[in-house]
Amino acid sequence: MISYIKGPLTAIEEDVIVVEAGGVGMGIHVPLSVLDRLPGIGREVTVYTYFQVREDAMSLYGFLNRQDREMFRQLIGVNGVGPKAALGILSTMTPDDLRMAIVTGDAKAISRAPGIGPKTAQRLILDLKDKVSMEEVLGNLALPSDGGTSAALGTIGMGEAAKEAVQALVALGYSNMEANKAVKQVEVTETMTAEDVLKASLRYLSF
Repeated sequence: MISYIKGPLTAIEEDVIVVEAGGVGMGIHVPLSVLDRLPGIGREVTVYTYFQVREDAMSLYGFLNRQDREMFRQLIGVNGVGPKAALGILSTMTPDDLRMAIVTGDAKAISRAPGIGPKTAQRLILDLKDKVSMEEVLGNLALPSDGGTSAALGTIGMGEAAKEAVQALVALGYSNMEANKAVKQVEVTETMTAEDVLKASLRYLSF
């Protein structure tokens, strides 16, 4: 198994990049979302790869970190989602956005990817919802520049689940005011998780 390839980036061709390793140029299929995160031509890059062998072809798929490669592996494990469709999903949305869509059950966002219909999106969410946790999503989201303190976010007096939901909404681009207003519309109970509160808040924001 080829776990990763490290070497100078020699070419970028649509959804394929070429990385030189041991004097050989390795063609690697990548999501379009990776292209603007690559170093310049001639600069060294490390690409974490998934090597697929079929009767008629051998293909390399590459990602800039192990977590994104694992997301790709999970996607192609869903019935009806092959490597091409998985790359299409990860080209349409970042892995972090996809994780958020899975956690919140946002099939509409996933179905925007080419070749992914509503039924496939729902099946993907059903298959992967237990493999993606709210903690993982929040851990990957960027915190506000003020450090995300309760005072800065306006979450003083809120329970932990509500605070995490506000933090996630702010990281998604909503203002502190919008995030707080949405979360306060939710009747939060002691049994609700941050994921539950976030889903309910997003439903309010979608109106």
